[in-house]
Amino acid sequence: MVVPVAFFAVFFAYPVTAIVGRGLKAGGDWQFGRLGEVLARPDILDVLWFTTWQALASTALTLLIALPGAYVFARFDFPGKQLLRAVVTVPFVLPTVVVGTAFLALLGRGGLLDEAWGVRLDTTVWAILLAHVFFNYAVVVRTVGGLWSQLDPRQEEAARVLGAGRFAAFRRVTLPALAPAVAAAALMVFLFTFTSFGVVQILGGPAYATLEVEVYRQTAQLLDLPTAAVLTLVQFAAVGAILAVHAVTVRRRERALKLVDPAQTSRRPRGAGQWALLGGVLLTALLLILLPLGVLVERSFDGADGTGGYGFGYYRALQSAGSGGSSTFLVPPLEAVGNSLRYALVATLIALVVGGLAAAALTRRAGPLVRGFDALLMLPLGVSAVTVGFGFLITLDEPPLDLRTSWILVPLAQALVGVPFVVRTMLPVLRAVDDRLREAAAVLGASPLRAWREVDLPLVRRAVLVAAGFAFAVSLGEFGATVFIARPDNPTLPVAVARLLGRSGELNYGQAMALSTVLMLVCAASLLLLERIRTDRSGEF
Repeated sequence: MVVPVAFFAVFFAYPVTAIVGRGLKAGGDWQFGRLGEVLARPDILDVLWFTTWQALASTALTLLIALPGAYVFARFDFPGKQLLRAVVTVPFVLPTVVVGTAFLALLGRGGLLDEAWGVRLDTTVWAILLAHVFFNYAVVVRTVGGLWSQLDPRQEEAARVLGAGRFAAFRRVTLPALAPAVAAAALMVFLFTFTSFGVVQILGGPAYATLEVEVYRQTAQLLDLPTAAVLTLVQFAAVGAILAVHAVTVRRRERALKLVDPAQTSRRPRGAGQWALLGGVLLTALLLILLPLGVLVERSFDGADGTGGYGFGYYRALQSAGSGGSSTFLVPPLEAVGNSLRYALVATLIALVVGGLAAAALTRRAGPLVRGFDALLMLPLGVSAVTVGFGFLITLDEPPLDLRTSWILVPLAQALVGVPFVVRTMLPVLRAVDDRLREAAAVLGASPLRAWREVDLPLVRRAVLVAAGFAFAVSLGEFGATVFIARPDNPTLPVAVARLLGRSGELNYGQAMALSTVLMLVCAASLLLLERIRTDRSGEF
């Protein structure tokens, strides 16, 4: 546990504490009165209110749309099921910048709806809510559907034999069993939308700002560290409360249920109603998931040849810096592809080492301290990535950790986001390994390292590959911290897309669409490969 603790202490706790300290200290003394001053400001209260209500609305809308999909994947067996499962999971591993860009191409100025009916939804809350549903649809389908597929349907059938109607049997038998999973999924969706940054930044415009967006604005644009520090503490407290409740719901789910093999619970749809439900879920996947991504790809070719037709002009423009007189980049934007892949590979390696050691330690130890450390490992998913990125710049600038000009700074920030996925993927599998196998290896003279190599590794190899796939995908799309620390001559794909979208001109817009398409394809390929090697029990994700 020494390595994970040291890693989080140096690269997470230290930068976050430092930036909060700079904001709340004056003359060496803590100025806690700033908390009340900042939180009493009407503009900050508006940000807090919008952050909360949009997260609640996004969560409710996601549950409403995704729960039928969870049922279909849990109870129905139909051709193309595995492919559809992979398709609906693709948005979850897409960078938020790509999600924002896709919905901008669909709902924004010159988008599909604007061209067809003159309707624009960018800079409205509806665009933000729809993008959040798109992004989190898979969270509900995976979390709730995974448990639903392991509930014995004979219990509900027995209730109906005893006279209960279909709805009464579901409400009294199935719903109580699903409640912890639904609560866990709702909490995770709320967490992701409460801390939303890229989607709100691109689609919300100046009228809407979440806490994360406001921290970025106060830090990068206004240089108001006291306000940014207060908002960071508020978000930290909210995320801590959400994760604590989530931990309780997960423990309830693990302890209270007796599960069966999912292969025993799925069957082909029967009757018009079930086929209609399947059709509705397929239509939802088409309109909610495939349509925005399809429009994104189409816009990356549309008008690229200069004659109003389709072509590869925007992709060719990515090969040169300053295309069309633009000074957006010091290097060709296409170099961001290679930069992102290199950074993501290094970040994945770091996340596997740190997360793997943390998962192994959590498996072999117990107690309140270990449970607390388990919860702390999830904090990077909710604490402001903007704060972490800016904290890197102001803390890692002196020997022996003078990393501000080093390329390793970006993979370190990306690995912070990847470690929780590694831990959550590997931990259930490691806990399933019989301790008697390790004890037998020790009795036969094997050292702890050899016992791990000969016993644990063969059993968790598949989970390691799954964890690596998730860590690679989330590292590839990390934006909040990277936007601060990526060097102008070595941009990552999400940073390059954001820079292109931040400049006017059709060429910059087209290049943003082309670069987003490249990033989407890389992430989708990682996810599809992951789906081929994973099993239904390979962790929580």
